[in-house]
Amino acid sequence: MIDSRYGFKTLLMITAVVSLAGCVKGSPSATVNEPTAVSTTAAVAGPAHPVIAFHGVIAFRDETRLSFKVGGLIRHMSVDTGARVRAGERLADIEPTEIEAQVTQAQQLDEKAARDLERGERLRADEVISLEQLQNLRTQRELAAAQLRAVRFNRERSALIAPRDGTVLRRLAEENELVQPGQPVLVLGSPVRGQLVRAAVSDRVLVQLRRGDHVSVAVDALRGTEVSGTVSAIALAADQASGLFPVEVTLDATSLELASGMVATVRVSPAKARETSLVRVPASAIVAANGDRASVFVVTDGKAHRRAVRIAFLEDAQVALSDGLGVGEIVVSAGAPYLDDGEAVRVSAQPAPATTDRATATP
Repeated sequence: MIDSRYGFKTLLMITAVVSLAGCVKGSPSATVNEPTAVSTTAAVAGPAHPVIAFHGVIAFRDETRLSFKVGGLIRHMSVDTGARVRAGERLADIEPTEIEAQVTQAQQLDEKAARDLERGERLRADEVISLEQLQNLRTQRELAAAQLRAVRFNRERSALIAPRDGTVLRRLAEENELVQPGQPVLVLGSPVRGQLVRAAVSDRVLVQLRRGDHVSVAVDALRGTEVSGTVSAIALAADQASGLFPVEVTLDATSLELASGMVATVRVSPAKARETSLVRVPASAIVAANGDRASVFVVTDGKAHRRAVRIAFLEDAQVALSDGLGVGEIVVSAGAPYLDDGEAVRVSAQPAPATTDRATATP
């Protein structure tokens, strides 16, 4: 029995709801399922292995550490870090007092040995001295001459001369600083033979690389800028300190001014990876992923059919599939999570044609 206080209002509400339900049920628009709007794309073929990426540092192929042949005080340095120099330009000098004294001493000893030998030749002609004594005088003369040549050579190397055009990358000493023979004073980089990227990779990466592999190099400081190059050197022995294998990538000629020491990211699709291919789809096409198992919706005859696939690996915005899908099949790339198996769909974007460009493209 309906309470008299609320019975009339409750009855009116129930009647209204039933009437509304009847109207909705009888509405033609409620009984027609509109196709779901989706975007699609075609599955493509790509390398069977992901692109390898590793970091390195840009350097000039010719980086020369300039040093004095003799030690001493640096008297003068005419260049600083960043200076551009020409071949034959005088860059720094050692204080010449000590080396000039050595040259003078060696020259005097050479002249004395020459006089002694000349006198010995006369005495030997008069049979005053023995042949052995004359031979000793000749030896002393040769030793003195050799000593003079050596100190003269050192005097010529008491100045740093630019061996080629280039840029001073680092200044490692200052004026009036005492340096030892062979101690680096300036580091000169020359662009004549180009630039390269020096990197170190693990053994797993090493076994996939080959000399001649084409690479794409992105300079971290220049976002959006890439330079092509080639793997030019691969070490067969690991660095004892790091356990990594040194690798060099030669950069192709570029108009960009790349400073030595810039950090770069090298991406390479090794030749081994391009020997076989796998089917690839956008990551947005994958639904219900669990480990290497997942599903995609394949569009045929205006309907989306759920298809089980197996994931090989992920690379950027693409997923490589080892099983379940063929090249050229059309999959839902946007809207897949909201579909049911066999649901009618309306394509709002044309599918991209199947291609194998990624399988052969140079990264």
